[in-house]
Amino acid sequence: MTAKPERLFGRDAEWAELIDFAASPTRGATLGLVYGRRRQGKTLMLELLAQQTGGMLFAATQQTESQNLADLGAAYAAYRGLRHPISFRDWREGLDELLRLGEERATPVIIDEFPYLVAVTPALPSYLQQALSPTGYAKEHTRTRLILCGSALTTMAQLLGEGAPLRGRAVLELIVRPFGFRDAAAFWGLSGDPELAFRVNALVGGTPAYLEMCGGSGPSTLDGFDRWVERRLLNPASAMFREGGLLLREEPSIADPTSYAAVLTAISAGNHRRTEIASALGRPATALGHLLTGLQQIGLVEQLSDALRERRGSFKITEPIVRLHQLITQRREPELVSGQAARVWRSNADTVAAKIYGPHFEDLAREWCLLHAGADTLGGTASAVRPSEIPCRAHRQGHEIDVVVTETTSFAADRITAIGEAKGTLAPVGVPQLQRLEHLRALLPEARVDKQPKLLLFARAGFTRDLVEVADGRADVELVDLARLYTGE
Repeated sequence: MTAKPERLFGRDAEWAELIDFAASPTRGATLGLVYGRRRQGKTLMLELLAQQTGGMLFAATQQTESQNLADLGAAYAAYRGLRHPISFRDWREGLDELLRLGEERATPVIIDEFPYLVAVTPALPSYLQQALSPTGYAKEHTRTRLILCGSALTTMAQLLGEGAPLRGRAVLELIVRPFGFRDAAAFWGLSGDPELAFRVNALVGGTPAYLEMCGGSGPSTLDGFDRWVERRLLNPASAMFREGGLLLREEPSIADPTSYAAVLTAISAGNHRRTEIASALGRPATALGHLLTGLQQIGLVEQLSDALRERRGSFKITEPIVRLHQLITQRREPELVSGQAARVWRSNADTVAAKIYGPHFEDLAREWCLLHAGADTLGGTASAVRPSEIPCRAHRQGHEIDVVVTETTSFAADRITAIGEAKGTLAPVGVPQLQRLEHLRALLPEARVDKQPKLLLFARAGFTRDLVEVADGRADVELVDLARLYTGE
């Protein structure tokens, strides 16, 4: 396999998929899609792929059809080493010539920002369908590996949707997502300081381009963290200042950003259930469907189903910079513009702790269980990790459970292998939290449990000595602090 360039951080799985697609010995032209939100490093990865494999990359821009065809002719001529640009009469001719590039060997041909082309040439997917006909020249006589890339998530996903011309034509659909919290810590150079890595991740997430947009470096110490936030995230002169609002407005499928932004504000404020969001907006819950669906389609909101009641779910913000924008940047913009970042950040300490650090720590606890924790830790293999709420007759109310780990096995109902509580506060977790988990374990439905589930306690600030002593003598209890979250299993 072609080695991944050193310049490309992480993305091992994505690179392997691209190389496998590009070098496939399969006869006939093949089609692949690569998409994800902006600033995830898609273009860099595809440029490196073209360099490593001798492929061609054409980057479309927001201009007319004739202008893009002219640029395509120039890029095609440059790739072929011709002295003069080629003039394509239309896209049918252009696509035919692109697909001929793989006549002698497997050759990647990459069209970046494909949605720009579709916006001015809506019939382009149909032209591609014709060009990739099973009995056409490209399928019979070439090994072109055509990759369409874009950041307009709705447009890209619809290319393969039901009834779409290209449905069933693609053999690769690669979605490039932000780095997970461990890769993000390494990318920012913060792996040696879990607390600092956590704070940065809670505010900017795992989007690779944000490092450069923050001046190429993060805070070097906890003492300098507040100053870094004020200078890089809450400073109107910084590229990051309006990023949380631009992510919504740059998506072409969002015709009315105001209504969608209101939903983001409600969720960021802690309204996670559909009825809570509706109440915060003063609208009936039945009127939120298209808004929530739209936000999920563009990757800014995720729906978490309840682990014990599938039809009951909650919604969360997936992009931390959006949450920061909704809670602080947007609400306090006049003060920030006037240079009061330090005061704004200091006065919002409680909001940051409760609405940003707390929910984010819960998210990381679930991600750790799903991707990093071992089977011994979880009492089985994590097939899904979700929150839940369980009714309690003794207390006459429902109890929230941050982490419910379930394992799916063949010919049997999903079983609960572990439950957990995540505390993102600066107070150590003690024995009362363990006792609460024991109470919740006793409330679990017997049909979902075939052996005693393990108890997981996640604590950003560590644990009391009493709890550590209790846990040392119990095989059913696991304590997970930030160090274990970032490095252990």
